[in-house]
Amino acid sequence: MIMMELTEILFNPWLRGILGLCLMGAIFMGAMLVVWFERKLAADVQQRLGPSRVGPHGIFQLVADAIKLLTKEDIIPANADKLLFVFGPMVLMGSIFLMLVAIPFGAVIINGDTYPIAATDMDISVLYIEAVSAVSVIGIFMIAYSSNNKYSLLGAFRNFARMIGYEVPLGICVVSVAIMAGSLNIIDIAQAQNPLWFIIKQPIGFVVFFIALMADMGRLPFDQNESEEELIAGWITEYTGMRFGLGFFAEYIHMMLGSMLVVLLFLGGWNLPTVLTSNMLLGIILPTAFFLGKVSLVILTIIMIRWAVPRFRIDQVVDLSWKKLLPLSLLNLGWVIALVLLGV
Repeated sequence: MIMMELTEILFNPWLRGILGLCLMGAIFMGAMLVVWFERKLAADVQQRLGPSRVGPHGIFQLVADAIKLLTKEDIIPANADKLLFVFGPMVLMGSIFLMLVAIPFGAVIINGDTYPIAATDMDISVLYIEAVSAVSVIGIFMIAYSSNNKYSLLGAFRNFARMIGYEVPLGICVVSVAIMAGSLNIIDIAQAQNPLWFIIKQPIGFVVFFIALMADMGRLPFDQNESEEELIAGWITEYTGMRFGLGFFAEYIHMMLGSMLVVLLFLGGWNLPTVLTSNMLLGIILPTAFFLGKVSLVILTIIMIRWAVPRFRIDQVVDLSWKKLLPLSLLNLGWVIALVLLGV
């Protein structure tokens, strides 16, 4: 009786709405911390100071940057399509908010029952996440086309070529995970990895998914849509002030959400041995802490790759997706189907 009442409280739509707003605030704060961490880590790698003068270890540099972006003059080019120019960054951020609805940020385990920390629980959440993440392509095209700048348009076309090529193996890997878990619900997929993570059952799928996700996020070595040596700043060249800030933050929030997907689909999510969650207090704290710890390690890996691998040429990027990742993703799909048929 008590557990039924607790379930009704946790799945109350008003409580879920408040939780969604809290998650939005948390993801923005997390993105700010990731920006600071990447700048400090890059400074260490390159033996320079990095942000260090505003607050302890430069932590308040983020506040200074936010003030600068908010107060900087908002310039709209004379020949730009003003309507698309204004709404492009909003569509880009809208894609992120739509993804936030379905991605769990951890879980609470009470008396053996798991309650995911998510704004909603969908039966097809993994397909929903992949679908709404593609809305960002529309936002980038609106930004590039409305700018009336050839460098912006070239950056957008490069983004299309990259995303079309990498969405295919990415989607096949997601389908492989869903087949192995027997569900399209990302919460069920995470719970199906107890005790054996899917990275162990399909290592090829993990490698393909991680590389395709890096390309989907536009992180180095796959940032051909910006490529400052060739395209100034690519698709966001003409933007200033907070409109530029929205595009900048969108990249880092996508990186955080992408890292969560890696953990949920391949690295076991929040699953812990039952003995560690038998205590109510530990069951409330440990699963989410374990999940966020793994997400932090994935983010660290993505950041380190940025400073270790040079940018690929656009033809190399296209060849990698169609000639290597696509065949490997199909091979992984066949492997997963064989495992499921054999009952492994």
